[in-house]
Amino acid sequence: MNSYFETPTRDFVLYEGDVRVVVPELEGRPFDMVFADPPYFLSNNGFSIQAGKPVSVNKGEWDKSKGLQEDTAFNYAWLKACRQKLAEEGTIWVCGTFHNIFSVATVLAELDFRILNAITWQKSNPPPNLSCRFFTHSTEIIVWARKQKKVAHYYNYDLMHKLAGDRQMTDVWRMPAIAPWEKTCGKHPTQKPLALVVRAILASTRSDALILDPFTGSSTTGIAANLLGRHFVGVDNCEEFLKISMARRRLLEHEKDAWIEKIPDLRTLKSEDNSLP
Repeated sequence: MNSYFETPTRDFVLYEGDVRVVVPELEGRPFDMVFADPPYFLSNNGFSIQAGKPVSVNKGEWDKSKGLQEDTAFNYAWLKACRQKLAEEGTIWVCGTFHNIFSVATVLAELDFRILNAITWQKSNPPPNLSCRFFTHSTEIIVWARKQKKVAHYYNYDLMHKLAGDRQMTDVWRMPAIAPWEKTCGKHPTQKPLALVVRAILASTRSDALILDPFTGSSTTGIAANLLGRHFVGVDNCEEFLKISMARRRLLEHEKDAWIEKIPDLRTLKSEDNSLP
């Protein structure tokens, strides 16, 4: 299978296509980690606030619910495909909100994953609630699970303890949404902040890890992986987003040091012991 894009060292490889088709065809060593930001199924013609202006919450046809049965079948298909390519001691991180995360958790259980944590990403700068008829949405959930119930996973407890100020790191991570500097090559409508993915990778992988993102979008996972010296494979069925991914990866060659300074966990590590790759 031909890649859409790859770096000369193949530390960043992109494929174009449906995750349910492409992932089963991937060859090579199993993945140590999967980071997935799948459709939330929340495009319902509602509105939110962005830069002080009302904007539609619709992301595209790919984010519209097709009903509980079809949405769950989709989650089952892509999670099963990823599980088959995951190392026995590997783990998976899946992002969501109440629109999709309960379906994801149910499917993870059906596929015999062991759920380790449900991380709450508390946004320090959430958009306001326009209707004023319910609580303001300010969080997203990232479920962390390991492939096998009886095979130990990797968790860098000491590093997380250090980054939490010599305390046990909790499952609530307070971080802002993406900053303007993360969107210079173009914006994906559900783009995650680099700081969030960097922490997940630091917590659950060793330095030689191979990481898969089956809904790569603008490849925040890939940029985070390469910042940390890991190898990356990304899959997406939208060429527009793959072009943004390519541009971001090329920009990384020139902006790596500047980006490290903008990510709190990496800035801490660099200032304390210069242990970054």
